[in-house]
Amino acid sequence: MKSTVETLSETRVRLNVEVPFEELEPQLRQAYKKIGAQVRIPGFRPGKAPARIIDQRVGRGAVLAEAIDAALPEQYVAAINEHDIKALGRPTIEPGDIEDGQPLTFTAEVDVVPSFELPDLSTLTITVDELNVEDSEVDEQLESLRLRFATLKGVERPAAEGDFVSIDLNATVDGEEIEGGSATGISHEVGAGNLLDGLDEALVGMSAAETKTFVTKLVGGDRAGQDADVEVTVRSVRERELPELDDEFATLASEHDTIEELRAELRGNLTTRAAQARAEQIRVKAAEVLVEAAGVPTPEGVVSDEVEHRKGHLVEQIQQLDSTLEDFLARQDKTVEQFETELAEQAGIAIRNQLVLDKLADAENTEVTDQELTFAVVQQAQRQGVPQEQLQQYADQLMRSGQLRSLVADLRRSKALESVIEAATVTDTAGFTLGEDELFPGRREAREAEAAQAAQADGDDEGQADGEDDGK
Repeated sequence: MKSTVETLSETRVRLNVEVPFEELEPQLRQAYKKIGAQVRIPGFRPGKAPARIIDQRVGRGAVLAEAIDAALPEQYVAAINEHDIKALGRPTIEPGDIEDGQPLTFTAEVDVVPSFELPDLSTLTITVDELNVEDSEVDEQLESLRLRFATLKGVERPAAEGDFVSIDLNATVDGEEIEGGSATGISHEVGAGNLLDGLDEALVGMSAAETKTFVTKLVGGDRAGQDADVEVTVRSVRERELPELDDEFATLASEHDTIEELRAELRGNLTTRAAQARAEQIRVKAAEVLVEAAGVPTPEGVVSDEVEHRKGHLVEQIQQLDSTLEDFLARQDKTVEQFETELAEQAGIAIRNQLVLDKLADAENTEVTDQELTFAVVQQAQRQGVPQEQLQQYADQLMRSGQLRSLVADLRRSKALESVIEAATVTDTAGFTLGEDELFPGRREAREAEAAQAAQADGDDEGQADGEDDGK
């Protein structure tokens, strides 16, 4: 085999390959064997007919085509290995003219890992949001908690937004009652907007035993898209009574004795969530700064393949709901072009991040320990609802499918990104320089917990050893 490499861009190359005809002999033998097993030739058992008979029955051209189809992937891999090309994604292979006895020629275009230099991590600066929990956020949490302990009281007045009503509904189209178009005793919060369009507007001002008719567009069933006349009758109106925000409420809604203690707990919960959200923002910003400093180019072919993959996966999910991509995007006020542009941006970011973090992990000889991998597998299994007793089968399945290798790669990138955050200068918008506790919320506690567990395990081992010595 002879091959040359032509650089098309900083992320793409073209291979020009020529394979002597005699090197195709193994694929030709396999092609005759395969075709011979598929065709029935009188006087010969399947797979036993000689080559000249197969040439007469199916043609030498069919055999050549079968052999070349098998040879192309193998010769492509041999060519990229010969030139030490770090290929990304699927190649585009174009075979040349096929002639019996003549060399096989083909070209292959493929994206490659681009060349770029990693920056000095200590020179990187990252700016993230200031950690600040507003009083209004605590008030919202208190109000939400207050709503959970609200009671409903019947009132002798017209319904208003926020009231709860018991209603009967009956829908007709052109005077004909539609299937499934009637219901009785439905409890509904006026203004919630979770039933029929136009219902909440009709209910405001209605009193118990009052009936009104409004028009709505049906969104499901055989008559979807048609206008229906809906008759609504109010059975009862109830208003929500909220408890006072005092110490008594604090003891009712929590384990605290005072409302101030409850507010402090809610503020602490909000602060913890905000710290976790900012930690994720730090990771995103760190990757952005690293990619920009390294000047990582985008392999457009890989991005295009990823867009098609993500789009196809979404289409499959939508089709299972008996819908189309166009309808799905219309509900989000997006065109297919806008959607594909967003996918391309997301894919481009993900691929550039992978490239730079993989290079950093290689440069720092980053390794994933068995303990880290086991912990990641257990976490993933728990997120997917895998029972404890099936963890080993789950791990085996990850290995067979190749997903375990992907998980290891993700863990290496995650550790590499942590090294970026540790080396860089990270400040918030108020100018405060963040330390380990702000950069990695919970890391110190996790480390202390691990140390305590290790110490306890050592103590248990020593106690067991002492017991064995006493027994002797």
